Amino acid sequence: MSLYSKRGVSAQKEEVHAAVKNLDQGIFPNAFCKIYPDYLGGDKDFVNVMHADGAGTKSILAYLYWKETGDISVWKGIAQDAVVMNLDDLLCVGIYDNIIFNSTIDRNKNLIPGEVLEQLINGTQEFFDLMKTFGINIHYLGGETADVGDVVRTIAVNGTMTARWPKSKIISNEKIRAGNVIVGLASFGKATYEKCYNSGIGSNGLTSARHDILEKYYAENYKESYDNSLSDDVIYIGNNRISESSGLLSPTRTFAPLIRNVLKNNFDKIDGLIHCSGGGQTKCLKYIPGNVRVIKDNLFDPPEIFKKIQEASKADDREMYQVFNMGCRMEIYTDETFAETIIQQASLFDIEARVIGRVEESNEKELLIKVGDADLIF
Repeated sequence: MSLYSKRGVSAQKEEVHAAVKNLDQGIFPNAFCKIYPDYLGGDKDFVNVMHADGAGTKSILAYLYWKETGDISVWKGIAQDAVVMNLDDLLCVGIYDNIIFNSTIDRNKNLIPGEVLEQLINGTQEFFDLMKTFGINIHYLGGETADVGDVVRTIAVNGTMTARWPKSKIISNEKIRAGNVIVGLASFGKATYEKCYNSGIGSNGLTSARHDILEKYYAENYKESYDNSLSDDVIYIGNNRISESSGLLSPTRTFAPLIRNVLKNNFDKIDGLIHCSGGGQTKCLKYIPGNVRVIKDNLFDPPEIFKKIQEASKADDREMYQVFNMGCRMEIYTDETFAETIIQQASLFDIEARVIGRVEESNEKELLIKVGDADLIF
């Protein structure tokens, strides 16, 4: 059993998928988000999308950093994480404008004061103001803030996005086919709209990253930061303090300004979009249609944060690429002739992009990831 599983987390969410298997899968079953008829407007040419996500256990890292350093501004990054995990999922179905957002914050009031809530709420609005300068309008309609200390040890930061969108402008992933190339967008670096270097960590796999990198000091001094029923040999087994590990708190990068430009000007050139979030580089297997082989043999060299996590955890490559984005958090499936145009547009935002792989014919659905001289088959 992997360390990830021993900590009570599943990258593939098998139990969740089993629980929802009987629910309506929407109009386009392969789409990255569930797409439904226009229940809100009753127009057959429009669809509705409602999507929920959040910052996950990254909020625990922010809690530790804030308690250790006193820097309350770290919570604004968590606000961005909760938003981007929603926004960049919506991008994958072609939605980039006229979005409404509702936040859900559950806190232990005895540990999380009102000043933290202010940082989260103001940070959310500041991010929306930034996106508006790129033509991406997200409207903050409030939300629920609950004091539930009996349920939540510290704080959980989540949100829901809703949009009404033309049906003809939805990316359904049904066009992904043999012959496509995959343009990967780097999760790391410093985009023109980011304030500082981004480690690329995103908001997935942070339960393992936190315990693998941070030292036992946090188990002894912050028992509210972990599940006390876990075995001691999987709790905070690293050698670092949170102040030395700020890369774990890099706010999740949004690709919205770039994807908006690509979709607005060249919608018909895009056959599919995959956000490499939970499930890391294997995420595509859930959404590609039919039996094809996806080959990723030119991924980015993993940025330092993932090398640090792997060194600390001793996880093998297979587990790392199933849990983390490993430096590539967005995949665009398109024709080879259009790939260079996307790469050039990405460069305008100082986002590294490259052709990371391709789609080939196959008798079964299969993923091959090349790591060094090894081939990982999923």
